Amino acid sequence: MWLSVLLTVLTGYLLGNLNGAVSMSRLLSNQDVREQGSGNAGLTNFLRMYGPVSALSVVAIDMGKAFLACLLGRQLLAPFGYAQEGVLLGGLAVNLGHDFPALLGFRGGKGVLCGITAALAADWRCALVVIAVFALCLWLTRYVSLSSILGSLTFVVMYPLLHRESAASMIMGVLLGLFIVFMHRSNISRLLKGNERKATFSKFRKKK
Repeated sequence: MWLSVLLTVLTGYLLGNLNGAVSMSRLLSNQDVREQGSGNAGLTNFLRMYGPVSALSVVAIDMGKAFLACLLGRQLLAPFGYAQEGVLLGGLAVNLGHDFPALLGFRGGKGVLCGITAALAADWRCALVVIAVFALCLWLTRYVSLSSILGSLTFVVMYPLLHRESAASMIMGVLLGLFIVFMHRSNISRLLKGNERKATFSKFRKKK
């Protein structure tokens, strides 16, 4: 079983290194999105710089790699009776690879797309509530970071309540949500100081 665990973690981590925002910015403009805008290798910065149409490719890449990691974890650990744990382990590994990619100098994103994909794979009920909380918060405040944080905390609270049958599953579910909150620590500081940037996507910068 431990070989399956190791394969899940390593493969998930390597899949996480395939960063959609970095890959697409290099493809579209021969530039690195981490050297543009806010300097983050995530969807929000890419969206501001390249617009919504190009951003769809980032969504596809980041959600696709997370789905593959979760699926692989399920397939590898299901024979041992740990299918659900395998999904979450794959989700944690791909998030780690996305946020701290060794192949990209350990400068990655914040794992929101990977996290919601892992949530969908782990429990679609929790994921739908997370998405609803995110959307409502974004609509009310226009803070993407705050919406991501509250959505993640919703998963942290809701997932263990629905999966009490497995302590390992509960712990990994909590870690998945808290990891995304941790990656937003700089945003939390800016929110507390009142200088966090709000979402303003009405005008998009066009790249030549």
